[in-house]
Amino acid sequence: MVPEAAAGVLTSLEVLRQVDSGPRGLTDAEAERRIAASGENTLPDRRPVSWPRLFGRSLRDPFTAVLLCLGLVSAGVASWGTACVILCLVVVSGVLRTSGEYRADRSMAALRALVATTATVLRRAERDQSPEEREIPVADLVPGDVVRLGAGDLVPADVRLLRASGLSVRQAALTGESAPVPKAAADLPGPRRRAGVFEQPHLCFQGSSVASGSATAVVVATGARTRFAAGQGPPARRGPSAFDRSVHGISWILIRFMLLTPPLVLMANAALRGRGLETLPFAVAVAVGLTPEMLPVIVTTCLARGASLLARTHGVIVKRLPALHDLGAVDVLCLDKTGTLTEDRPVLDRALGADGGAAPEALHWAAVNSWWTLQLAELPAADPLDDAVLDAVGEDEAMRYDGVAALPFDPVRRLATAVVRTPGGLGTHTLVVKGAVEAVLERCVLDDAERERLLSRAAREADDGLRLLAVATAERPARTRAYTPADERGLTFRGFLTLRDALAPTAATALRDITDSGISVKILTGDHPGTAVRACRELGIGAGGVLTADRIDALTDAELATTARHTAVFARCTPEHKARVTAALRAGGHTTGFLGDGVNDLPALRAADVGIAPQAAVDVVRESADVVLADKDLTAIGHAVLAGRHSSGNIATYLRVTLSSNLGNVIAMLAAGLLLPFLPMLPAQVLVQNLCFDAAQLAFAYERPHRAVLRRPTVLRPRAFLRFITGFGALNALADLATFLVLALALHGPDGVDDQAVFHSGWFTENLLTQALVMLLLRTGRRRAEGRTPGPVGLSVAALAAVGLLLPLSPLGPLLGMTALPGLYYLLLAVVLGSYAAALGVLRGRWAGQA
Repeated sequence: MVPEAAAGVLTSLEVLRQVDSGPRGLTDAEAERRIAASGENTLPDRRPVSWPRLFGRSLRDPFTAVLLCLGLVSAGVASWGTACVILCLVVVSGVLRTSGEYRADRSMAALRALVATTATVLRRAERDQSPEEREIPVADLVPGDVVRLGAGDLVPADVRLLRASGLSVRQAALTGESAPVPKAAADLPGPRRRAGVFEQPHLCFQGSSVASGSATAVVVATGARTRFAAGQGPPARRGPSAFDRSVHGISWILIRFMLLTPPLVLMANAALRGRGLETLPFAVAVAVGLTPEMLPVIVTTCLARGASLLARTHGVIVKRLPALHDLGAVDVLCLDKTGTLTEDRPVLDRALGADGGAAPEALHWAAVNSWWTLQLAELPAADPLDDAVLDAVGEDEAMRYDGVAALPFDPVRRLATAVVRTPGGLGTHTLVVKGAVEAVLERCVLDDAERERLLSRAAREADDGLRLLAVATAERPARTRAYTPADERGLTFRGFLTLRDALAPTAATALRDITDSGISVKILTGDHPGTAVRACRELGIGAGGVLTADRIDALTDAELATTARHTAVFARCTPEHKARVTAALRAGGHTTGFLGDGVNDLPALRAADVGIAPQAAVDVVRESADVVLADKDLTAIGHAVLAGRHSSGNIATYLRVTLSSNLGNVIAMLAAGLLLPFLPMLPAQVLVQNLCFDAAQLAFAYERPHRAVLRRPTVLRPRAFLRFITGFGALNALADLATFLVLALALHGPDGVDDQAVFHSGWFTENLLTQALVMLLLRTGRRRAEGRTPGPVGLSVAALAAVGLLLPLSPLGPLLGMTALPGLYYLLLAVVLGSYAAALGVLRGRWAGQA
């Protein structure tokens, strides 16, 4: 193995000596010995997670842990019904969540592919035989192998070029740079050797692809020692996600109340009523009553259903179910410019003359150069810049000339030359030169002042986000002798061509929809700041501030968190800069998503709340992402965000409804337990009531949220949320206490029956009816104006009310210790429920949007 740093400063002969190889490649025997010593040329594998292990992970939830504890306590006091129901809830939640994530893992397995499947290598059976080209699996490559590369090939390992012709390589997966990078086998002088490793023109890396040209190279690193594998890095441990910060933050506050409830009930009953451990089942039932025990089931059902719909309708794979909730909470989306806002190809902007005006002549000669260079140099594929020129002008204009010779582009000269003859122009050849501005101008006949003026104009155009090519020509006497780079002198300057990145067709519309939905877009790119700002301007994005890598380095983490909030473009970013900016946005209280497809995006992908990658991303990026898109299209992100808000909105509705209702019931139950000479409800009745209410609330997983919920990120703010449930919980408790008065009046009438049975029945009925009202009035789903057909919640509310009214009258009533109620009770209860519904409506209008 030759480290990239060493390969970058050694000549090709020195590298061959280091790997004990030669231009003729390795023998079969030597290759076998090396693969045994260094291992196969494969990336570190990620083993799939088994179903049992996923199920174990699904139980790492605070409410699930508390439910298990309450189930053990229930079993300890021989309350087997409560224990069995709690265990069933835990198992159902775990199975639903595990099944969803297991399906996502299997979908990802279908997308996995090797970086390259085969490679063309020079091998010999014996040392004294001539080498022959063979097509072998990439996994069989070893250091010292000599490989052949052509247009469209994926670079199978880290290599040092030995020979190259018109070679350009796409390194976007490694560096984020959109333009193909020219490569050459020439040994460069010392100062250039000190450039960054990806800037070395004689090195190519696994994960990149050949855009044009051909080359022969020697393998210097394989497998886990490649730059591609090193870029993966160890998976960093993420901080709490938006899901953790919202649902779990509220959970732990409620858990404290739940753990305090049983001892408080025991102590109060012992002190005021002289009751002992016989009230323990009731205390446990009260704690279960406060617990949103269906939370794991509701959360998992909402997220699994949303993920399934996304996969079926938009091809979006959610690998980690809580990531769908986080998508609904995203308020900052970070993305690279290349391939997302723009396509991986340039388009012609305009042609400029020396005076800054239009120069159609420069475009004409540029087209002649592009066409005849492609034809005469026998390049396997056109350079993207030549494609942009020919797309703008067409080939007919260039074909009017007769081609004579061509000198293709190379990274040392940084220009390409075509020699043509004008039909009828006997005795004269025209040299047409196109390339980097500095390289062309230094070969033109210009005085120093004019050259500086043209360089300044080119710099201004570059600062505005454009790429520039210079075009020049020269007349030469016709000859048969071959043309060489020495003939590229004494040129006449014809003008500049400016090129810009082609915008993605759906980018403008998708970005407008994303920003209209309350999400800020941040561009994190390795490109020139002017290029990124120009793309933002053309797409209608307010670029705001621009921050470059050197300025990011000068800021502390706290300063960066403040500055990043008001900055839209971060340019010249390395992978570390992208990760630091993403982490700073999270530290500033934002929920961040990051869309990336290259190894250079991995650190930021892991630092975000939600890592997003397209299906075409490199393998390791797809593996690390939380969400995988069918295409690198921002409209797919919009669909995923809406699905996340849909699921998150239903989860928030469930929490509001169940916690406000449960809190009110627990307050009233504790008060009644101290005021009455008997338990206000039997443990079995509490359990049945909770099961009925919880089963009805499963409908929230299938509810269609109100449009207002989908217009902004769905975030549960714990303080506002607790104020909400406290206010409505107190109102619920008042309704329960009013029911005590109703029962007192009803029990003294002619229909009065056994006090305890009637009290238990009356309170059971009232509790289910008030819970039905809460479900109907506090939901955020569709309103009556949106359709007359009852939705899932409407049907569940009707079923819950029916159970509350009919269960005491059914044959099951006596088994649960309940009996029929006097008629007066129903009349008085109607008054209580009407008042309660009116108060709910008033409070709902006041608290709208606060939780």
